Amino acid sequence: MSVTLKAQTEIKVRFNEVDSLRIVWHGHYVKYLEEAREAFGAKYEMGYLDVEKHGFASPIVKVDIDYKQQLRYGDTVVAEAEYVNTAAAKLMFKYRLYRKSDGVLVAKAKTIQVFLSIKDFELSLNHPAFGIEWKKKWGLIEGS
Repeated sequence: MSVTLKAQTEIKVRFNEVDSLRIVWHGHYVKYLEEAREAFGAKYEMGYLDVEKHGFASPIVKVDIDYKQQLRYGDTVVAEAEYVNTAAAKLMFKYRLYRKSDGVLVAKAKTIQVFLSIKDFELSLNHPAFGIEWKKKWGLIEGS
């Protein structure tokens, strides 16, 4: 199966995100990834509140960012999140961040989230039932 689920959002670089050279501080890129993931969650019904209503939290356990170019105050960044389908009990995303004005790729990234039971904070080693149903709904696995 080669289903691709992705979403994007546009973010205006704010003054409080830049250093004295008006270049975006590297730590703010994580926030841009978060905004792309929020757009994905809203589009595909897999946001933090969707996960929570099934009794789970989905904390980030890994972030990997490859910086290519800088963003500056006044730029608009297009942040795209793409779901990486895996059999593991994880949410994996890859990202591309582009400068809107010229389409230049400014960063590529990956994140991994796990499922924790809200009740006892236990790590789920198997994909939660709602996650399997979600994958079926979006054509990521065969229905039963």
